[in-house]
Amino acid sequence: MSGLLRICTAGSVDDGKSTLIGRLLYDSRSVYEDQVASVEQASKSRTAGPIDFSLFTDGLRAEREQGITIDVAYRYFATARRKFVLADTPGHEQYTRNMATGASTADVAILLVDARNGVRAQSRRHARIAKLLGIRDFVLAVNKMDLVEFDRGVFDRIVDDFEDLLGGLPVHAIPMSALHGDNVIGRSDRTPWFEGQSLLEYLETVHVHRDLPAGPFRFPVQLVSRPDDAFRGYAGQIASGVVRRGDTLTVWPSGRSARVSRIVTWNGDLEQAFAPMSVTLALDDEIDISRGDMLVSEPPMVGQRFEAELVWMDERPLDPSRVYVLKQTSRTVTAEVSHGLVLNQIGSVVVSTSRPLVFDRYADNRSTGSFVLIDPATQFTAGAGMITNPAHESTTVAAPMTAAERIARLARDAASDTDAITAVQRAIEEMLT
Repeated sequence: MSGLLRICTAGSVDDGKSTLIGRLLYDSRSVYEDQVASVEQASKSRTAGPIDFSLFTDGLRAEREQGITIDVAYRYFATARRKFVLADTPGHEQYTRNMATGASTADVAILLVDARNGVRAQSRRHARIAKLLGIRDFVLAVNKMDLVEFDRGVFDRIVDDFEDLLGGLPVHAIPMSALHGDNVIGRSDRTPWFEGQSLLEYLETVHVHRDLPAGPFRFPVQLVSRPDDAFRGYAGQIASGVVRRGDTLTVWPSGRSARVSRIVTWNGDLEQAFAPMSVTLALDDEIDISRGDMLVSEPPMVGQRFEAELVWMDERPLDPSRVYVLKQTSRTVTAEVSHGLVLNQIGSVVVSTSRPLVFDRYADNRSTGSFVLIDPATQFTAGAGMITNPAHESTTVAAPMTAAERIARLARDAASDTDAITAVQRAIEEMLT
């Protein structure tokens, strides 16, 4: 099995996430000798044995002092069969927002549970976040089995408790002791009743449910490139799908269409491009396109209201009466949220935006289905959202706007008369050039 696998660990505090990652790195010979010597020296003043494996990932001074993970620690390693990126995410409830960050790009989530404590509230919260973020393959690592004498009954009860959390998604349950290495790299003699794969065996062979080129073509425009009078191109990163020279694309939200005349890259023109490539597209018709618009092959959803699952990351609670800045792909608008949330809370909300957004459901497209909310007063990223459904007034079909209608909308959406004049002048200049 080839290719890169992105993994995140999750679970409640002290379930052994950092120790598991350290053991995996150490036993797979993915740490340098000087790192091992440094950890051995640091372990002398601790009670975790000759080597405290958690120190391979707990890099912050505060983490080593408190014995917990605070930030997301990324580690890279490879075996003969596959390359890996490991994200060791925090277990403490206070740092749930950091866990969501680490899980946002993962293909597989390793959910750890302490065999002595079973499935706890934070374990359930992390499982829900991982599922919301689109992860489809899970490992249930029942850790510290050595402290319950590798009792199969304990393992089976935890697996049964966990069964309903992920709604039928594939879960590979493993009884293990990260501290002693049982079922981490290879099968353990202390669990003769376990017939499944060890953790590394599973990670090397799991089929990743991720196919970036699949799905309809989505291209958020980041920049209008005009190096000279002879060329106009639209630069950005392909969010999904494939584009070929000669394809007909539609610009949303305007609804105008044109054919792709060139696919331009630094290394020359291409006949086709696919996600997640960054390219510049030239069209055979100089229609009005600006940053924040989206080029698509099939109609997306367009609207100013949608339902979403929102993870709140700000210590200041979400205030439904406040206006926030919403960033989705390359588009930035102001938005309001239906009801309040507090730090680390996950909730279903309805978001209303000042201007139409072009979007897909997060389950269909992570890029066009996700957004962040920013507090305009502090510029802090206050929330991360996953679009679940359009509201009633959202639509997958919109009548193409004429130039006059577009100018009228620009003027209507402007915050002041001065902004309206500037927006209209810019639009007219683009149409005439």
